[in-house]
Amino acid sequence: MRRDWICARKNYTLVVLALCLLQHHLHVSILLVEATSEVHIVYLGGKKNDDPASTKKFHHQMLTTLLGSKEAAYKSIIYSYKHGFSGFAARLTESQAEAIAEFPGVVQVIRNRIHKLHTTRSWDFIGIHQHLSGNLLTKSMGKGTIIGLIDSGVWPESKSFNDEGMDPIPTHWKGICQQGEHFNSTNCNRKIIGARWFGKGAIEHFKNLNKTNTVVDFLSPRDGIGHGTHTASTAAGYFVKRVNYRGLASGLARGGAPLAHLAIYKACWAFEGCTDADLLKAFDKAIHDGVDILSLSVGNVTPLFSYVDQRDSIAIGSFHATAKGITVVCSAGNDGPISQTIVNTAPWLITVAATTIDRVFPTAITLGNNHTLWGQSVDIEKHKHGFVGIIYSERIALDRTNDSAKDCQPGSLNATLASGKIVLCFSKSDQKDIESASNTVQEAGGVGLIFAQFPNDGLASCDIPCIRVGYEVGTQILSYIRKARFPIAKLSDPKTVIGKWVSPRVASFSARGPSSMTPEVLKPDIAAPGVDIIAAFRPRDTKHINGYALLSGTSMACPHVAGIAALIKSAHPNWSPSAIKSSLVTTASQTGTDGTSISAEGLTRKEADPFDIGGGHVDPNKAIDPGLIFDASTEDYIQFLCSLGYSSASITRLTKTNINCITKTHGVNLNLPSITIPNLKRTATVTRTVTNVGHINSKYKALVQAPPGIKMTVEPQTLSFNITTQILPFKVTFFTTQKLHGDYKFGSLTWTDGEHLVRSPIAIRVIGFESYNDV
Repeated sequence: MRRDWICARKNYTLVVLALCLLQHHLHVSILLVEATSEVHIVYLGGKKNDDPASTKKFHHQMLTTLLGSKEAAYKSIIYSYKHGFSGFAARLTESQAEAIAEFPGVVQVIRNRIHKLHTTRSWDFIGIHQHLSGNLLTKSMGKGTIIGLIDSGVWPESKSFNDEGMDPIPTHWKGICQQGEHFNSTNCNRKIIGARWFGKGAIEHFKNLNKTNTVVDFLSPRDGIGHGTHTASTAAGYFVKRVNYRGLASGLARGGAPLAHLAIYKACWAFEGCTDADLLKAFDKAIHDGVDILSLSVGNVTPLFSYVDQRDSIAIGSFHATAKGITVVCSAGNDGPISQTIVNTAPWLITVAATTIDRVFPTAITLGNNHTLWGQSVDIEKHKHGFVGIIYSERIALDRTNDSAKDCQPGSLNATLASGKIVLCFSKSDQKDIESASNTVQEAGGVGLIFAQFPNDGLASCDIPCIRVGYEVGTQILSYIRKARFPIAKLSDPKTVIGKWVSPRVASFSARGPSSMTPEVLKPDIAAPGVDIIAAFRPRDTKHINGYALLSGTSMACPHVAGIAALIKSAHPNWSPSAIKSSLVTTASQTGTDGTSISAEGLTRKEADPFDIGGGHVDPNKAIDPGLIFDASTEDYIQFLCSLGYSSASITRLTKTNINCITKTHGVNLNLPSITIPNLKRTATVTRTVTNVGHINSKYKALVQAPPGIKMTVEPQTLSFNITTQILPFKVTFFTTQKLHGDYKFGSLTWTDGEHLVRSPIAIRVIGFESYNDV
């Protein structure tokens, strides 16, 4: 029975043992491979033919030529990429990798690298209400669409993946339900219609590092860490009533497209993250299987690789997916609020920033002088001590010669003085470390933690009550401690409060633009809820089949947009990925619940700009009917790559189509729903083309909000559509007399017919140095 193994956690397979079992099962003799061999990816670009068997045979022939025998080739290869593009992953020494790089048709050979994961109320908050049935969004609920998740797998027993009320599996689906450890065909249904797992790249990397690790994971699509389960249920989880996180945030849990189907591609592992080899294989199979949307809460770190460099496996895989009509949605990264930290910046991707929602968990701190202050916490039913002593961490430092006790670093507190008390700690940096501080306090015998820190979004649970406060509240508590002879305090349970805090705000951790790779492409594209999101999770203990967790990160924002993309695809099945992206960007909101501009949390709070939120905060009800769209084809993206200076030959190897880069098109003219000019000197003209998807006979007028200090004109100022004219171009000219090198300034261009507002965000930087080229 399905529960048999759940009740025996002690029998969970340790990764170190699983590696041996997998090697035995695959008949792979690691001893026969040179000690210096590593997994390398041999990328051959687009497919030469549509026969996967012939492509795979060609890969084996190439390896046989290199290694001298079919047997050696068989033992070396771990993946053959043969559906969306051509290439393979194999164990090669450095000299073998250098040799095969010289073979005809090889675009690039690179070492396998690691990528990291970007780790209910939210759907109501952004306007998708279950009880409303008057629009296209709530009528379809994503019916007929397939969302692929490339992540850490899924926990299929969760009620969020119940297939009650689901339509039959779409006829265009060609995937499978791959078996593995504690996962078989019965774990798939009409909700989870397919699942695969790809671990060879991670396992090889793990082995070569000579690690011994007892982190639990499963050699199957089953989720060992919960991240993939959370993102999958956020995108397309079915309706589950009375869900809560330990009594908080109670309500109906559901995904954005609850009637969409899910395809799970496990390429991320508890013991090693996500490798290029596994990610590329997941892309390859997803393209073959027939998904409509792909969601990846995974990313690189800066410095970024070029889009034709195999080391950016997400850019390469997503290019081929987009060329097949698959909309790919990615997280922006969690290295904010620093500028230029955004990842997943390719123009064919939808890159998602994270924001807060209007739900908070206020927690009362009552001092001995009867003064009550407020913080936030998710630790419920732990605050049972009543009034107890409260002390400042620096007063109980083990070593008073350094300040490690100030933020409660490990081993910094005197256990005799901390025992039985609430400890107040002050963070010394903008890095969230409340969990580490709570462990320090607990190990010293403390019964509670108040952690004063730089504004940082996302709450963490602790083993003892821990409450996060700002420096202002922390200082007030410290003033009380210093004045009182015997300071005491009581920590109350947190409460769930909805609609009382201004929202959304851009999360402090959300990575920021501009793109360090292609600043002429505005990133992020869009913002969505990503702070304290409740969704399905692997159970926290053996007594439960279902688990739900509150998580924060752009990882959580990404599947929100993937779910909305599925809703749009269901309503408009013929729309291209760029059309779906355009509809999201041009209809997004820049206004918070208080009617003022959305703010961005960072070193200082400020008004959010396009490098924080792209077009704005996602508005699915408007995105379903955008009026106009900015469409772009694979050929447009190819010409964009030409504009970056890549040779025709290198792009031809990427696409396996004959490319001629003789056109003088500049990158700023890629038909995006935004305009970014990173090096304006005097004047520049940008062209765009819009397609009418609204009323056949309509007239749109231009509304210009020029960036400060820049003159901006639009030609023509009116676009008239009729039954024979549904696509029209326009030009935008920017002019400045500024002589100094400046920073980015922001504006917008909005087309309106009185019903629709089609808004393009604009970012312009004036260059005052002669060494910079004109646009």
